Amino acid sequence: MKLDAPTLVTVTVFVTVVMGALYLLSWSQTRRTRALGFLGAAQVIGALAVTLFGLRGLSPDWLSVGVANAAMLLAFGLIWGGACSFEARRVPAGAIAAGPLVWLAACLVPPFAASLGARVILASAVAGLYCALAARTLWHHRGERLPSRAPAAILLASEALLIWARIPATLVLAVPPTGTPTETAWVAALCFLALLYSVAVSVLFMALAKERLEAEQRRAAETDPLTGIANRRALAAEAGRALAAGPTALLLFDLDHFKRVNDTFGHAVGDAVLVGFCTAAGQVLPAGAAFGRLGGEEFACLLPGAGPAEAVAAAESVRQAVAAMRPDLMPDLSVTVSVGIARGSAEFETLLGLADRALYQAKAQGRDRVVLAGPDLRQAA
Repeated sequence: MKLDAPTLVTVTVFVTVVMGALYLLSWSQTRRTRALGFLGAAQVIGALAVTLFGLRGLSPDWLSVGVANAAMLLAFGLIWGGACSFEARRVPAGAIAAGPLVWLAACLVPPFAASLGARVILASAVAGLYCALAARTLWHHRGERLPSRAPAAILLASEALLIWARIPATLVLAVPPTGTPTETAWVAALCFLALLYSVAVSVLFMALAKERLEAEQRRAAETDPLTGIANRRALAAEAGRALAAGPTALLLFDLDHFKRVNDTFGHAVGDAVLVGFCTAAGQVLPAGAAFGRLGGEEFACLLPGAGPAEAVAAAESVRQAVAAMRPDLMPDLSVTVSVGIARGSAEFETLLGLADRALYQAKAQGRDRVVLAGPDLRQAA
């Protein structure tokens, strides 16, 4: 197959339409990921623009130049909109529409419409700006680490630079004020680059959507659905990492007389108490603490590298914060917590057993208190 301009235009249109259809199909199946809809629309509109470009000389200039470039600018703007949607930011619909509208308005001015150089400069400036904004949106994310994020941002930034490079080239090189660039190699090169970027951007954005879905599934598998904190599985994994680095303090919490709360006030209130406990504890636990729910009214906290005094101080802070809890609708409801503490470099289950013995002692001594596992408990375990 001879890779001349008409062939590459045909291939580019076919590939972008297929990519756009795949995006729109994926979006129809997961409507929550609106970015896929934006990117699918961008691919389809971009294919339309390339088709109109390919009809240059066979159709009026207002269609093959005016509408074609407006469609291409809209496609670039939708890529930026897709990046904004992916990052859960407001989609700037007005700014996305501004580029194509400015282009169409400029085309109504005869001197601009007759100047190939002016057209190239304006179209390149707007298209490059949209690519740069999309790259910036992906780069300045909100803490979510996805492997394909940096490559996608770099790819869009490089595309912006490549598009902007046409501006100085137009100013330096001799460009006819009117007419069509008929150099087949030049047109073929542009089509080939457009095809490469279209495929690369499509693949990377699809990878980003897949990576986010996998991350959400991992978080769901490691999160307690009621309280939103780590579950036992996630806490055990964190304990493995912490204990491998050195001695770790384990705080084991148990809400006192919690069954009585459920029996007296109902399970809805009991659930609210559990959530309130997590909120109170999360506000006073030190930075770096790993806090999770083991099950029922039992919770645990890991303090990597903490000494006995630091662990006891953290437990006391939680105990006092919980004792001060007074629900607005039930001011007479009193909640207390007993805490058992163990510290060492043993396996998680061993450390948990020591903390459980200390917790049992706290319960036996009257509840609402903190007990640190001592040598006698360690030996008994």
